[in-house]
Amino acid sequence: MKYLSLVEKPVNKPIQKLMSSETPIESPEEPKENTMSPEVPDVEGKVKCSGSPVERQEAGLNMEECLELMSKRQRKKLLKQKQWEEQKDLRRQKRKEKRQKRKQERQSKLDSNNEGNDRKRVRREVVPSTLRLIVDCSFDDLMVLKDVKKLHKQIQRCYAENRKAFHPVQDIQIRTEHYTELIKKEDLVYLTSDSPDVLSELDEKKAYVIGGLVDHNHHKGITYQKAVEQGIGHAQLPLGNFVKMNSRKVLAVNHVFEIILAYLEKRDWKEAFVSVLPQRKGAVPLGEANDSSKRALSGKEDEDNDLESN
Repeated sequence: MKYLSLVEKPVNKPIQKLMSSETPIESPEEPKENTMSPEVPDVEGKVKCSGSPVERQEAGLNMEECLELMSKRQRKKLLKQKQWEEQKDLRRQKRKEKRQKRKQERQSKLDSNNEGNDRKRVRREVVPSTLRLIVDCSFDDLMVLKDVKKLHKQIQRCYAENRKAFHPVQDIQIRTEHYTELIKKEDLVYLTSDSPDVLSELDEKKAYVIGGLVDHNHHKGITYQKAVEQGIGHAQLPLGNFVKMNSRKVLAVNHVFEIILAYLEKRDWKEAFVSVLPQRKGAVPLGEANDSSKRALSGKEDEDNDLESN
């Protein structure tokens, strides 16, 4: 018989054992009906359904049946692949938006660089002044901590305004030496409202001293007295010659500093005073004191409320 030829091959010995006398032998004319699945089981005994939809259709399996026959890992992989294909258009749209965003960022950076270059060109047109300004910070023992902090804010404001000015004075420096040790006395002028001398113009070869004192007018005449004792020049700004004020003439450190910067630019005391002094001081040009509608010329808000100084 045909199966006897298989017995001669050692590799088919298990088949010989299978076909014992207890098992009926079917004739070759009657082949056994194939009851196996169209798919071949894997080593774990689970059906693989990773083929194309056409192959699954030929095998007689739809997606639901295929998923049931798959392992958990296979199902997860197949669903992930399906999701990836469905989101293809969405990914393409996101890539397009990302490219557009990068393009806009590059353009924005170029515009910013161009603007920075414009500012640099404007900055090169700035002409520094040789005039020097000094803030005398030797009055700490006459101030409470709150007023010392106010003075600190005023000096910060001076530094910021000097950086923006068209004719900035020499850079602000913090020095422990007394100003009389750094500059000749004949080149020093102490700015004090108590001085009988009134400035008509600024001498850019001089160094002007501003008293760093916030005492709410408790120590009247102290800066003038100090200038006289040190034997240096003194003067007051020509405030009364150009504007009328509702309040006292004592100004904050930063106001004096800004007025000098404004004068260096405009070369006009009246414009310098009106452009710097805050509205609350009611500063108006002389001859316009009765015209309340022109009090807004100062253009200053009350942001300087905490910067009041002696």
